[in-house]
Amino acid sequence: MFLTNTDMVELVALRHQLHRKPEISGEERETAQMVVDFLSPSAPDRVVTGLGGHGVAAIYEGREAGPTVMVRAELDALPIEEIAELAHRSQVPGRGHLCGHDGHMTILAALSRGLGRARPQRGRAVLLFQPAEETGAGAAAVLADPKFAEIAPDYAFSLHNKPGLPLGYMAVSEGPANCASRGLRIVLNGRTSHAATPEHAISPMRTLSALMPALTALGRGGTLDAGYALVTITHATMGEAAFGITPGRAEIWATLRTLTDAQMSALCTGAETLVRDAAREADLSVETGYHDVFHHCENDAEAVAHLRRAMEDEKLPHGPTSPQRGSEDFGLFGRQAKSAMFLLGSGEDTPPVHNPDFDFPDALIEPGSRVFMRTLRNLLG
Repeated sequence: MFLTNTDMVELVALRHQLHRKPEISGEERETAQMVVDFLSPSAPDRVVTGLGGHGVAAIYEGREAGPTVMVRAELDALPIEEIAELAHRSQVPGRGHLCGHDGHMTILAALSRGLGRARPQRGRAVLLFQPAEETGAGAAAVLADPKFAEIAPDYAFSLHNKPGLPLGYMAVSEGPANCASRGLRIVLNGRTSHAATPEHAISPMRTLSALMPALTALGRGGTLDAGYALVTITHATMGEAAFGITPGRAEIWATLRTLTDAQMSALCTGAETLVRDAAREADLSVETGYHDVFHHCENDAEAVAHLRRAMEDEKLPHGPTSPQRGSEDFGLFGRQAKSAMFLLGSGEDTPPVHNPDFDFPDALIEPGSRVFMRTLRNLLG
């Protein structure tokens, strides 16, 4: 174990500090500064800030040439009011670290202690604190930032805590790890009229009513196999909040979800065709747009083998897993590096992530950091 008792006390204090001051996607300025301040005593060889927004990358250089190994965590919190009665409860109304990103950041902060005391023998270790994961925009923004060229990792690793798995149990497998997903926003435009003369209107009412079950029928979920698809209607609205107006406008939001990016392309085509045909039949104009776009996560076999070896070296409980319905924008890093994400059990009785009473277990800081540190030492010395 590379962490001292003092380290653990300070790491838990950092996690609680981050938890009290959550910032949502694109607004993580103070969070990034807290990270930079905590990393400072480890004297990284270079700290890149403002990466893809408020992202931070700390680089620790080895003495010899070798690969660049990046470990990534997320900076952002959620726009959800926390209800748990905790000493470190969120102090920001309507905001909460209810996905565990405060814990993920703390695990990376723990690595800074080990790397500060003993640099890699070869290559480079990079600790990336990525902005805007929850919207799906952060990884793309980091990759598009010219400063990311300074990093250009050969390997990329990450984790996500997983309620429902035993506390501290680790799960990883090759292949698809997280589903692709995106939000489809549909706007139907017709013409209003007085409610007494609805025949003078072009109302989207029947089209709205028909599209919700029709879109859902395009993807009914089920087993996470090659043909998996799920469409969830998340929001719908129509007309004005008035009794005297026949509606002339409606809006539907739907989340599309598939196992892979290739399947997503086919699902989008099907949904767009369905919407256009329905609007044309009702003499409505239609606008569509995509938001919160997440590409699927694919775990590279070699990267998974490195994580498994680290778990075995550290004698930590682990096993295989299956793809997750939830999405993660970490998958984009796999297009430039051999990448893998593992799941870290946060307890069988822990509330699910994104619940208003979720809290990352401090007991996971130590085993999570051990896996990553062992992976770094195995690859870099």
